[in-house]
Amino acid sequence: MFKDEVNIHVKAGDGGRGSRSFRREKYAPQGGPDGGDGGDGGSIIMEADENLHTLLEYTRKAHFKAPRGGHGSGARKAGKTAEDKVLRVPVGTRVSLREGEMVIADFTQHGERVVVARGGRGGRGNMHFATPERRAPTFYELGEPGEEHWLHLDLRMVAEVGFIGFPNAGKSTLLSKISKADPKIGAYPFTTLNPVLGVVRHGERTAVFADLPGLIEGAASGVGLGHKFLRHISRTRLLVHLLDLSSIDPEDPLANYTAIRNELSEYDLRLSLKPEIVVINKIDVEGHQEALDAVREIFESSGRPLLEISANAELGLQELIETIFEELKTAPMPEPVEVHPLPDRRSLEFQIRREGDLYRVEGPKVELQLAMTDLDEDEAVFFFQRRLEGWGVQEALLEAGAQPGDPIVISDVVFDFTPRAAYLDQGDEELEPDMRPSQVKRLKKKKELKSIRQRSEQLTPTRKRGKKKKNND
Repeated sequence: MFKDEVNIHVKAGDGGRGSRSFRREKYAPQGGPDGGDGGDGGSIIMEADENLHTLLEYTRKAHFKAPRGGHGSGARKAGKTAEDKVLRVPVGTRVSLREGEMVIADFTQHGERVVVARGGRGGRGNMHFATPERRAPTFYELGEPGEEHWLHLDLRMVAEVGFIGFPNAGKSTLLSKISKADPKIGAYPFTTLNPVLGVVRHGERTAVFADLPGLIEGAASGVGLGHKFLRHISRTRLLVHLLDLSSIDPEDPLANYTAIRNELSEYDLRLSLKPEIVVINKIDVEGHQEALDAVREIFESSGRPLLEISANAELGLQELIETIFEELKTAPMPEPVEVHPLPDRRSLEFQIRREGDLYRVEGPKVELQLAMTDLDEDEAVFFFQRRLEGWGVQEALLEAGAQPGDPIVISDVVFDFTPRAAYLDQGDEELEPDMRPSQVKRLKKKKELKSIRQRSEQLTPTRKRGKKKKNND
């Protein structure tokens, strides 16, 4: 069974949790924090495999998850990094984010790899948060959540030459005669229900040919095989338009040809602009000479070449192959699809929206840092607040009109806005408005120590020191 379009859900592994640990040994009873880092979670990777020809596997299972990273432990031991999960898809698969239809991967070569969901980083252990002022930090980071997406997989056959035409025009027979492909052949419409690929050799050159399902009027709107067929034409460089002599009306010999050309233009104008070779098939069938003469006259008068063959009787096939390979020399390559990388989820860009009485902060880095914060640890929450200050979130909230005590929403967590005094009007003209909180804190601390030292010197009498006299006795 052939399947060329599916939706799947992928979830990369979360990063492992950092560790809270302190070095306690015989000769180092207060050796300081030594909590190790968590391991990175596994990513979801897609790889193109030329041995696959369908997306059928992804109809049986639609959810894929990579393992998470191991947790850190004491003695600075890091957690184990998880293995990536590899999903194999046929060459020609196009991957896009279902919610935004943004193409993130377009596989055109065997072995090509693309990360479609990035694993989360491991959280840092408490050893990373030790400072001269905070020598025994009790908090650590949780693991970074792995990315998860709904993806749309769209298979488009990779072939240089595509056979097009109405059902039962002889496309499958032609492909079977000029290549080693073994398509299903029958004297009834829609024998070919799925694209079939075949490799054709001419001298030292080879090319991939595709037998594509037959068209009918209304295909561009999804009638018959509709989009199932048209999707696979987009990657071809050259179209071979096969006309069935036995179905041509002498009164209107180009009716079938015009109908297919209209469907190409309606679906995508770029398809109608591809180079084309027109071939009339079944010239060995008797009783259709009038129709053949009518088609010949039209193409001769327009100066366009018309090749006459019989795929079943193997007439004119060599000339057709030579013509196809000659046209491929100058046929343009298909336009590359614009592929977008996954959005940067560690970007510091953020925005603030007011929703009634609350202020909502949205930004990749801000939300990610919150997810890595243990909200049950006061010290960890304070560290998170300090990071927001450093990223300019607090200043932006003040500029947006937020007042102390106003509810602030990040993701689904609600905080009370508690700006640090450094950003409020304290009437201290010596404080620079653009100073960082750490600078302000150090400046205030220095002033306090200086004041204490001055008062101490005033209250404590000083004792003059001099040289001791030598005793001559």
